[in-house]
Amino acid sequence: MESRLSIAGQAVQPILVMFPLGLFTMAVIFDVANLLGGPSMLGALAYWNIVAGLAGGFLAMVAGAIDLAFVRRPVAKRIGVLRVLVNMGVLVLFAVILMVRVGNDDRAAGFGLLLIELLALSISGFGLWFGGELANGRTPAFAKAAVGNRGY
Repeated sequence: MESRLSIAGQAVQPILVMFPLGLFTMAVIFDVANLLGGPSMLGALAYWNIVAGLAGGFLAMVAGAIDLAFVRRPVAKRIGVLRVLVNMGVLVLFAVILMVRVGNDDRAAGFGLLLIELLALSISGFGLWFGGELANGRTPAFAKAAVGNRGY
């Protein structure tokens, strides 16, 4: 799938995806350090990393939606929608994490919230792998089966 939204021949959406991934990863690292006895400021840093990651994730989602709008083949469009839904699921999970953290005075996460962050981060890793496979022209078997192309 060729990207329609590009700058100087480079697709914008894959570049934009890296910022939220890095910010969400740093949030998890800060929360782990905070739970292991680090300074309380690490919880606030993790909170603001999630805020910035959600903002960057929204921009990446818009860029991905623009690319998806120009896909003409129905099978490719369905697979693209699956990729967008995975990425939106990650953003929704981190938004829920952010809403729960707003209630804390120090913005720190507990152990249960850290587990949800790790789940969201692992789903985002899957989404990145899936997007990379699609960008390289390889469609994973589960995606072919999900859109009804059961050739196995």
